[in-house]
Amino acid sequence: MDGARRSTPDPEIENLADLDAVLSSGRPLTGLRFQDLDLTAYEDRLLARSDVEGLVVLGGRVSPALGAHLGAHHALVFPTDPHAPVDPYRASLYTAEELYAGLTDGGYESTPDFLAYQWMKDGALHHDAFVTLLRAIHDDSITDALDEFVGSRKVVGVMGGHALARGTTGYAAAAGLGRSLAAAGLVVATGGGPGAMEAANLGALARDESALETALEGLAVVPSFRPSVAAWVSTALAVRADLPRSDAPGSLGIPTWFYGHEPPNVFCDGIGKYFSNAIREDGLLARATAGLVVLEGAAGTVQEIFQAVTPLFYASPQARLAPLVLVGQEYWSETVPVWAAVRALGQERGMGSVTHLVETAEEATQIVLDRTDGGSAP
Repeated sequence: MDGARRSTPDPEIENLADLDAVLSSGRPLTGLRFQDLDLTAYEDRLLARSDVEGLVVLGGRVSPALGAHLGAHHALVFPTDPHAPVDPYRASLYTAEELYAGLTDGGYESTPDFLAYQWMKDGALHHDAFVTLLRAIHDDSITDALDEFVGSRKVVGVMGGHALARGTTGYAAAAGLGRSLAAAGLVVATGGGPGAMEAANLGALARDESALETALEGLAVVPSFRPSVAAWVSTALAVRADLPRSDAPGSLGIPTWFYGHEPPNVFCDGIGKYFSNAIREDGLLARATAGLVVLEGAAGTVQEIFQAVTPLFYASPQARLAPLVLVGQEYWSETVPVWAAVRALGQERGMGSVTHLVETAEEATQIVLDRTDGGSAP
């Protein structure tokens, strides 16, 4: 499922239109990958085929008769866990509606988002190797979907803490940052959670300044996801429904079930939620090809700063590096004094020219835009 491993022609069949085309072409099915497909309507055609050695069927809907036929001809059929609240073999990013299905009737505890966290915890508690395998497959599927979502577009990462409350000046500034970056054609990628992450995703989704102001006012009535995730999400969904949308998806969230207390925000064109926080962090930072803007945050944000510093520190002197911009001079110099370490490392290596400490989100935006010509790949 990793795009780097794909051959030509593409062995991955992720939708029924492509499946129909393959079956109609007479092309051998050997070595293909059927990902998350309902094969019910194609059963007779597949039962008539014996050229399926090495075919891999990942999840989806497969009848016992078809599964037995494929297995007898040396295809591999990977089942799912009937108790899994999410599809481990999914071929696309999540939407907020998927993750929060059932919220109105049963509260947050009944949604796939909450149940996926519980499924992960239960699997770890009982050392369930099958659940561990399915989680790994799920995360690889999400990585593949992220690659397809981003394509050749430039991405700017916006990091920041989940505690930033709606209705504050800091929240509004983060939303303005997201709007400005997306308006320049960049995909704005965040950790997909509440606080500064939600604000940046909101701004990237809203684009229109007056609509953003209205959205900020509407969200302020429920400042935090504590104590009620349901109220926090419901308010956001109502606000999002009134937002004018851009044709070009520019708001991306990459959250994780590792932080079970952090529900994903709804202001994303796509949500790539992972079980593994390590894979999620690496993928988020690696995709920030246009730079990384870091707003105020705590331990998780500090971890992201130094994960971003490491490839900058060891980069080739000839490499064109994307900027790392910390926003909040007093905060990063005194409250959480990581800037001294970043600056010391930068003096030893070439990364010093691309690491910045600024006071405002507007300054950070300008630094990023000065080093990129917009949202298209070079």
